[in-house]
Amino acid sequence: MRKFLLSAAFFFSVILSASAQDPAETRIRQLMQTQLECWNRGDIEGFMGTYWKSDSLLFIGKKGLTYGWQATLENYKKAYPGKEGMGQLAFDLLEFKKLAGDAYFVVGKWKLTRTIGNLDGHFSILLRRINGEWKIVADHSS
Repeated sequence: MRKFLLSAAFFFSVILSASAQDPAETRIRQLMQTQLECWNRGDIEGFMGTYWKSDSLLFIGKKGLTYGWQATLENYKKAYPGKEGMGQLAFDLLEFKKLAGDAYFVVGKWKLTRTIGNLDGHFSILLRRINGEWKIVADHSS
């Protein structure tokens, strides 16, 4: 029985280590950290640098669908004017699902702490590796 438990523990530690060391997931976590840092210093353009700069970018929010990088940027600027409107953003990354070698689906929670009132919700994003870089190609935030 002890041998079985040791084997099972080793098996699960190998699985967890492989997942934790997945270079794609590590890079995506870095991308999400870049988003936080840009947002929290009031840099919406830097925040948007993590998105696919394409007319095919899809953003789904409470007002419906938005297509395109520029339209998404303009919507962010309207919804979160200035540093007071942007506040401080935090993420809780809940799920990472590898869909293919160049595609991930990520689910998480977001929280915005602001003097004008806090906001929070959930998001799901689809990321693709494009020209060697991970980019958000679809974002559903609520």
